[in-house]
Amino acid sequence: MAKAKESNSKSRKESILIRYAIFSRLLVLFLTILWRSFLQPYDTSAVINPPCLHHEEVTEKSPPLNAVSKTLENSVVWDSVYFLRISQCGYEYEQTYAFLPLLPFFISLLSRTVFAPLVPLIGIRGVTVLSGYVVSNLAFVFAAIYLFRVSVIVLKDAEASFRASVMFCFNPASIFYSSIYSESLYALFSIGGLYHLLSGASNVAVLWFALSGCARSNGILNAGYICFQTMHRAYEALYLKKRVCLCVQVLVTGLLRCVCICLPFVAFQAYGYYNICHGRKLDGLRPWCKAKVPLLYNFIQSHYWGVGFFRYFQFKQLPNFLLASPILSLAVCSIISYMKTRPELFISLGFQATEKENRSSARLYSLKDALEPDVITSSNDNRDIRQRKPRRKDVTVINAAAKSNSPETTGYFSADVFPIVVHVGLMTATAFFIMHVQVATRFLSASPSLYWFASHLIASPKHRKWEYLICSYCAAYILLGTLLFSNFYPFT
Repeated sequence: MAKAKESNSKSRKESILIRYAIFSRLLVLFLTILWRSFLQPYDTSAVINPPCLHHEEVTEKSPPLNAVSKTLENSVVWDSVYFLRISQCGYEYEQTYAFLPLLPFFISLLSRTVFAPLVPLIGIRGVTVLSGYVVSNLAFVFAAIYLFRVSVIVLKDAEASFRASVMFCFNPASIFYSSIYSESLYALFSIGGLYHLLSGASNVAVLWFALSGCARSNGILNAGYICFQTMHRAYEALYLKKRVCLCVQVLVTGLLRCVCICLPFVAFQAYGYYNICHGRKLDGLRPWCKAKVPLLYNFIQSHYWGVGFFRYFQFKQLPNFLLASPILSLAVCSIISYMKTRPELFISLGFQATEKENRSSARLYSLKDALEPDVITSSNDNRDIRQRKPRRKDVTVINAAAKSNSPETTGYFSADVFPIVVHVGLMTATAFFIMHVQVATRFLSASPSLYWFASHLIASPKHRKWEYLICSYCAAYILLGTLLFSNFYPFT
C-alpha cells in the first residue's frame, strides 16, 4: 500500500512537471516574440539562404512569404543558421563540421515527413525552421521527465527531485533549449542515458550516451560513467569474489561499451577527413590533414573560434567571465560542498561508500544484475573495501564513512552523486580554462548535480537567501537571454 501511494505521488509530480516544462517553453517563446517585436535585430543576414553548393535539387516553387514564414525565417539566429543549413545541404564548408549531425538529421527527418504537407503554405525554409523548433522543445520536455526520474533514483526524495526538475525547466540557459540548438537533444540523451545506467540497463545507457555524443562533442565524456562502473565492478569481481574470469569479462565489457559511446564522434571525424582530405594533392591539403592524428574538430575550434587552453584569458573578455560567473560559482560551490561533506569518497574514488549506499538501487558500485542473473552478493561476500582492515592513516576516513544514517550521506551527498560531481567538475574546468567562457551557462546547464545542489540549498533552513538568489538568477538570465539572443546580440 505504501509503495502504491509513493508511486501515485511520483506519477502526479511527473504530470505536474510536464505542465511546468511546457509552460516554460511557451513563456520563452512569448518573451522571444515580445522582444523581437520591440527591437531591431543587430544582424539580419541570417535570412539569406543561397542554393546548396554540392548538389542541386529540383524543388517546387516556394509560395510567397506570409506572416508565419517571415516570422519563422527571421527567428533564425547564431548557430541555428548552421544547423538549418546542414539539414538542407549537408556539410559544405570545413567549419560546419563543428556542428554534429544529430540535430540536423532530426530536422531533415521531420521536415520531409511529418511537416512536409506544410511546404505549400510556408515554404521549405519555413518547414525546416518549424521542424527545428519542434525537435528542440519536444526533446526538452522529455529531458525534464528523465531528470525527475534520475533524481528520484539518486536523491530518494520525490519532493527534492521535483524541485530540482522545476529549476531545470526554468534554467538560465532556457533560450537555447527552445531555439534550434543541440542543447535539448544532448540533455535528453545524456540525462536519459544516466537514468538507464542507474536503473540497471547498461546497454541501453550506452546507446543513449552514444547519441548524446552525436549531438554535442562533450557527450563522449559520458563514457566516464561506464569507466567508473567498470572500475568498481572489476574490484568486486577480483578482490571480493576472487573470480578472475568475471573480472576480465567486466573489463572487456566496460571497454567495449566505452568504445561504442565514443565511436559515433570518431566516425564523424573520419567522415570529415574523407570529405576534405581524401584524394587531394599534398600541396592542397589543409594543415590538420597532414597531422599524424588528424583531428578535424579540434582544428576547427582552434582555427575558426580561437578555442584553446588559456587563450580566452584576456582583459577584454572580462565581461564574458562575469556573464559566466553565476553558473561557474554554482558549479564550484557544489563540488566544494560535496568534497567537504564526503572527503572519503574523493580520497578513495568512491570505494569508501557506506554499506547501505552500496546496496542502493543505483547500479554504479555493485555487480548485482550486471552480467549474470546469479551474481548476487551473499551475506558472507558482502564485504568490500569499506570493511577491509584499515591502515592507521585511513582510520579517520573510514570513521567518516561509517555514519551511514547521517543526513550528510543522503540526498545530494549520497555516493551515487559522486561520479556526477566528478563529471561536472571536468566540464567546469573545460569551460573555464579552454572554451569561450560565456558558453559555460549552456554548457553546464544539462548537469543534474547542479540542480540537485540548488534544490538542497533552497530546502536548507540555513540557506534561505539562496532561494531568492537562485530564482532571481534564473529569471534574469531568461529575460536577458530572450532579449539579446533573439535579436542577434551576444549572450552566451
